[in-house]
Amino acid sequence: MLVIINPVATKMNDRLKSLVVYALQDRYDVTPVETQAKGHGVELAREAAAAGYDAVLAFGGDGTVNEAANGLAGTGTALTCLPGGNNNVVAKLLGIPADVVDATEHLLGLADQWAPRTVDLGTVNGRRFTFAAGMGLDASVVERVDRNPALKKRFGPFYYVACAVATFLSRYVVRPPRLEVEVDGRAVGGVSLFVQNAENYTYFHRRAVPLVEGARFDSGCLAGIVLTRARPYDVPTVTFRALSGTARIAKHKGVDAFGAFGEAVVRSTDGRPIPIQVDGDHIDDVTEARFGVQPSALHVIA
Repeated sequence: MLVIINPVATKMNDRLKSLVVYALQDRYDVTPVETQAKGHGVELAREAAAAGYDAVLAFGGDGTVNEAANGLAGTGTALTCLPGGNNNVVAKLLGIPADVVDATEHLLGLADQWAPRTVDLGTVNGRRFTFAAGMGLDASVVERVDRNPALKKRFGPFYYVACAVATFLSRYVVRPPRLEVEVDGRAVGGVSLFVQNAENYTYFHRRAVPLVEGARFDSGCLAGIVLTRARPYDVPTVTFRALSGTARIAKHKGVDAFGAFGEAVVRSTDGRPIPIQVDGDHIDDVTEARFGVQPSALHVIA
């Protein structure tokens, strides 16, 4: 097992790293390595697959998991993860405990029941994502959050909320960027696109936040919604539906939902580059993005 450690992840410290690696050595032949820069995890995971490792453990946040998944896609090496970041959406979706000690014990138990399974990966402009991607508001928010890692670490989801409100009011209420999504033979206009490859778009602490209906890790397709307008009262009401657990976002008047799809093309209609994010990391500002899916592209163990 190659253990890819993000040393600057939200919950990471030297003592925790040492304890986890020591515990895993009881059941696995462990090689720990730390990432040195953004994108390093992709290279490390790719090298592990080429060297014939049985598994790669991503110990960090969802960005670390995303990099490992990009390196392992299409190989026989399985991916698993330990919660070391702020939200750890993939770990929650895979049923891995949120507490790192419990999660480590869980992974130790998998050595006796080694049964990797395959899941799909989404893609946008060649970059793979595990659970979600977006173009517009959410990407603008994570870009703003990542500019202040100390506040992100200290306040967690509440800092995301504060950044979401500030970003919406400053960039989306007046003259928001406009985009058009070509999907399922029709064109949908709006201000933001949200795409899921799994059951939930994210979590607020332990509360699941689903935005679409019908998405799963192993469905062979994606699902999405377009926020069609940016009125001041739209975000609070959409947020209520996302957190309520009962109200359907697809029924919101400012939302256009589309179910299972294999490919979508998104273009800026006013010429302004629009930010895109994958698994909670801002990756680029573009005027055109192509979303797709790679069925059964990744082996996971959880």
